[in-house]
Amino acid sequence: MNAASETAGVGGGIGATPRRTGSLRREIGFIGLLWASGGSIIGSGWLFGARNALEYAGPAAVISWAIGALAIFLLALTHAELGGMWPVSGGTARFPHVAFGGAAGASFGWFSWLQAATVAPIEVLAMITYGTHYHWARSFEKSNGVLTAQGIAVAVGLMAVFTAINFLGVRKLAHTNSAATWWKIGIPLLAIFVVGFSDFHTSNFSTHLVSGPGGFMPFGAKGILAAISTSGIIFALLGFEQADQLAGESARPQRDIPRAVIMSVIIGAIVYVALQVVFLGGLPHSAIAGGWTKGAYTAFSGPWANLASLLALGWLATILYLDAVISPGGTGLIYTTSTSRVSYGLSRNGYYPAIYEATDSRAVPWFGLITAFVVGCVCFLPFPSWQSLVGLITGASVLMYAGAPLAFGAFRHRLPNAARPYRAPFGEVLAPLAFIVANLLILWTGWHTDVRLGVAILIGYVVLVVTRALGLNTHSPQLDPRAASWLLPYLIGLGAIVYVSDWNPGGGATPTGPNWIPEWWDIGAVAVFSVIIYYWAMMVALPRERIEQMIEDVVLPEEEGIGGSQPAPAPAADGPGPAPSA
Repeated sequence: MNAASETAGVGGGIGATPRRTGSLRREIGFIGLLWASGGSIIGSGWLFGARNALEYAGPAAVISWAIGALAIFLLALTHAELGGMWPVSGGTARFPHVAFGGAAGASFGWFSWLQAATVAPIEVLAMITYGTHYHWARSFEKSNGVLTAQGIAVAVGLMAVFTAINFLGVRKLAHTNSAATWWKIGIPLLAIFVVGFSDFHTSNFSTHLVSGPGGFMPFGAKGILAAISTSGIIFALLGFEQADQLAGESARPQRDIPRAVIMSVIIGAIVYVALQVVFLGGLPHSAIAGGWTKGAYTAFSGPWANLASLLALGWLATILYLDAVISPGGTGLIYTTSTSRVSYGLSRNGYYPAIYEATDSRAVPWFGLITAFVVGCVCFLPFPSWQSLVGLITGASVLMYAGAPLAFGAFRHRLPNAARPYRAPFGEVLAPLAFIVANLLILWTGWHTDVRLGVAILIGYVVLVVTRALGLNTHSPQLDPRAASWLLPYLIGLGAIVYVSDWNPGGGATPTGPNWIPEWWDIGAVAVFSVIIYYWAMMVALPRERIEQMIEDVVLPEEEGIGGSQPAPAPAADGPGPAPSA
């Protein structure tokens, strides 16, 4: 991005002085945004992802991570352009609203909120799982990883801590998260360096095991693809959208948001691929002799800390057990923030009750935080273990991400000359390709997970209908049914393809459904279906005049203060240093 593009946008130039946008304050700088996204990516996924991926794909898990990173990068490019164009709070949930109207906006808004609300609980579960290493915490979890009554009480307490910190305000949150993220990135790098140079076995990448299939690709292409969605790879790489979600509180959004989104994905991809390579190479032969699905390493409750102990690196194991509190805790903290901002944005659009726009004296959307706390605690009942919640979050996240390529394409077609501080390359190809990738990730999640996601979607529609029927928000957006005519066929059609594919039930298991679409043909079916839905959506997207009116009604009020003459710039709240007062 050049200097001109840094100041281009709907509102013109960008100042750095904290200011109000509606009821939120623009006081987060580039480092704050980068660490919000990067810190969300480096969470509990690094603590479990490398072990879980090996169970599904064996040594070829390295390929799984590379494919997953490429898929997320394509989706991130569309988010980077959209976030720079219109920096509004809860942006990921709101771009489809501007492009396709109320029905589509409400749907993708719910997908976004559902994803954000379920991440904090899974980070709490990760903290407790690693914590059972200590004798005093072993009563918190059963041998199968499910929380006990005591564990649920501890989990609720940790959720309360996330919520309490958020009530301190976005400035203190940015400082806390930035400090935690330096640690969160430093510790995985330390583990990579120490384990990689301590005892690295290149033979692990092609070993022929005594029990079970061996070689580099023991489970073939199906295992590689299953690992991407089911083992936690995509879950681990999620989080780049946090810069978009906090865009309404960015001091220099048109410049900082695209950079934060893209750089966070690059950093996360490099770290995770290196972690997989080093974890695989660092395993002693005895740990994998029993096979990739039943080897001794599969019983590691704290995979990296257990590996450090096996390598006689007790000091590193101690640090890793400490990191198992800080890394998931930082991610849970920022997703609690994100959940409240998404609900704030949905209320601004008229989908949620107006009370979600209420803010306290620190400009914190307090009702959204309380809701995030309650829903997070409820999640511990149907999903009492880390692995049980991964699939649902992955499916909801990818479904949320699928709205961005559609909105991206609609804006490119309807508003080709709109100011774009960051312009993603090859947009005409990128948008449909990113949409195909998102739908493939949903396919690879498997039927059993997608069914639970469908139930969650129905619950969301009930909430949205009740809000509208009871008049809980005075702003009732137009539903624009024609612009969203592709939505229901998309959800039902994609679900039907998953059901009749060899991903029923998913996870590489033997299909229990009709299995009418065999391996590889299922990928082609999803690709063709995605292209049809994409161009259908492009044809019926809101007309230019309506989109411009939506921008004026929804977007510009939140951009008030970005452009025009501003007081002398002051340092933005980039990290845990001095920052201007609001």
